[in-house]
Amino acid sequence: MRLTRHPSLLLLSALLAALPGCNGKAADGAATAAAETLGAGAAANSKVSLPVVGAEVRKGDLILSINTTGQVRSEAVANLKAEVSGTIDQVLVRPGQRVSKGQPLVTLDRRSFDLNVREMEAAVAQATVQFNDYVVPDSVVTGKPVPADRRENARVRSGLLSAEVRLERAKLERERAVIEAPFSGVVDRIEVAPGERVGAGESVATVVDVTDLRIEASVLEHDMPLLRVGGDAAVLSPAAGASVHGTISAILPLVDSITRAGRAVVRVPPSAAAALRPGMYADVKLESSRLTNRILVPTRAVIEREGRPLVFVVRNGRAQWTYITPGLTNGTDTEVLPDSVTGQIPVAVGDTVLIEGHLTLTHDAPVRLVAKRE
Repeated sequence: MRLTRHPSLLLLSALLAALPGCNGKAADGAATAAAETLGAGAAANSKVSLPVVGAEVRKGDLILSINTTGQVRSEAVANLKAEVSGTIDQVLVRPGQRVSKGQPLVTLDRRSFDLNVREMEAAVAQATVQFNDYVVPDSVVTGKPVPADRRENARVRSGLLSAEVRLERAKLERERAVIEAPFSGVVDRIEVAPGERVGAGESVATVVDVTDLRIEASVLEHDMPLLRVGGDAAVLSPAAGASVHGTISAILPLVDSITRAGRAVVRVPPSAAAALRPGMYADVKLESSRLTNRILVPTRAVIEREGRPLVFVVRNGRAQWTYITPGLTNGTDTEVLPDSVTGQIPVAVGDTVLIEGHLTLTHDAPVRLVAKRE
């Protein structure tokens, strides 16, 4: 058996031998003291615990997902147009301003509309006089009320019926001189200015509902049977920078003949819609299946040694190799299956497995948890 001496001891022995006046006993004593010091340091180093990050083994549902992309759309985008011709009197809002349902946005000059109403009121008054001329004499002569059919004939012959209709239309046009928000939302565009003449059918403003949003996600045809209405969905937009939880509300029936993809509609709650904007593209993770009551470990905890998957389980301050049989994974969690020989799952709910600082550890290495993630 070949003995190897520590390099530091060899150097110390050489220095002591070179010192004049040092006898053999002094040199041997110094060498012994140095060896004890180095041995104590090596023993101390073997007890140093490495900082690591752990997470708990848990029991829950493993959600398998389909990753795709989609576009955020609003349920209500109103391109408001003038319903009557006129001159813009006031623009009461600006782009980006929040508005409530029924709030005036743009008004037309009302003077021409007021004159038209007064003109129709005069026509009704004139027709009323003519109507009375038809029915009052008969009533005086007979002393009885005029029958309903004769009164209706008199309304038509006198022009009172058509005059009343024209008055209602004039009042409606006056109401349409004020363009209002059809729902609560945000003004996206204003396309007119005060003094501008607009005709019926010309665009005036655009209002967008930014609280009731949907995401139309593209799904390949062979993945569509895996989806179900009511399944979970996660929406991540690079522009928003945050993941939003949603629900699959519909799976649309048509498949594009060129892309061979269909569409799934994802709804997000109003509280989460603030992170999204209509027109954004987003990464979407759609639930395809849910495996219930599974033993799960973080996917980052699973590594391989000698071609076998394992996790490091922290027990009594030491990281111990624990070989596992992994099942399905969704990239975040991995299912742990029973061992093929013993039929037992080698990890238990509540065990702490390492997810950081474990890639180079050896079995039974002393560790120190600096963080623990639930």
